[in-house]
Amino acid sequence: MTDQLRLMAVHAHPDDESSKGAATMAKYVSEGVDVLVVTCTGGERGSILNPKLQGDAYIEEHIHEVRKKEMDEAREILGVKQEWLGFVDSGLPEGDPLPPLPEGCFALEDVDKAAGELVRKIRSFRPQVITTYDENGGYPHPDHIMTHKITMVAFEGATDTEKYPEAEFGPAWQPLKLYYNQGFNRPRTEALHEAMTERGLESPYGEWLKRWDESDRPERTLTTYVPCADFFEIRDKALIAHATQIDPDGGWFRVPMELQKEVWPTEEYELAKSLVDTSLPEDDLFAGIRDNA
Repeated sequence: MTDQLRLMAVHAHPDDESSKGAATMAKYVSEGVDVLVVTCTGGERGSILNPKLQGDAYIEEHIHEVRKKEMDEAREILGVKQEWLGFVDSGLPEGDPLPPLPEGCFALEDVDKAAGELVRKIRSFRPQVITTYDENGGYPHPDHIMTHKITMVAFEGATDTEKYPEAEFGPAWQPLKLYYNQGFNRPRTEALHEAMTERGLESPYGEWLKRWDESDRPERTLTTYVPCADFFEIRDKALIAHATQIDPDGGWFRVPMELQKEVWPTEEYELAKSLVDTSLPEDDLFAGIRDNA
């Protein structure tokens, strides 16, 4: 039945697909599930975060093309399909007060109009399951929040032939489940932090946990734990492919792989919408769908 199962992951920028749910996608690809990553923007305004590449004049001048090539490489590593929505990166505003967002950027697009572009992708690909970010964007980047907004509208709009006519947007399609990526959750972070300190290793998560303690944001509800430890190496390889964004010697990779697999061998999601019956907690994004595919 897996040749009938289709998963769509909606992300804001190239690299987000490799840092959020990548092992899950690789696992499903290995099982024959059709997986499509939809990337909303080209990441044009992303900073060069890898210190080894900072100051490279070619990269700075051609960042859009460079990030596209990085996405191509990550896509091949993960084994997924990937398509662009074509919106312009909004950048991450900094300062107090925050500066206005740049004209023409993704976060300033009309939500219903932008969602229409995603409706086209949904109706064409016909996924049963869609993953994206929660209402906070996972973290408050304007493009992540906008990605959440248009995905919520498109999930419903894919069946709304009055708002999005079939003649323009393609035949209606009803996705069955919508999930929020919640891989950066507190239980996972605490478990890895404690395992590192118990082994006498320096944990990269001390500051994370301190910020959590100082934050008033409520904890998210984790509903779905997908076992995918066998694909953690593929996840990391895809992440490293985004060389402008990821330092291979940086904090992303300080937890030994075997410790990760032993202590926390899953990726986590929050079930936001479901049109099928399922029992929580789940270990499969297609729970309630697989038997009826």
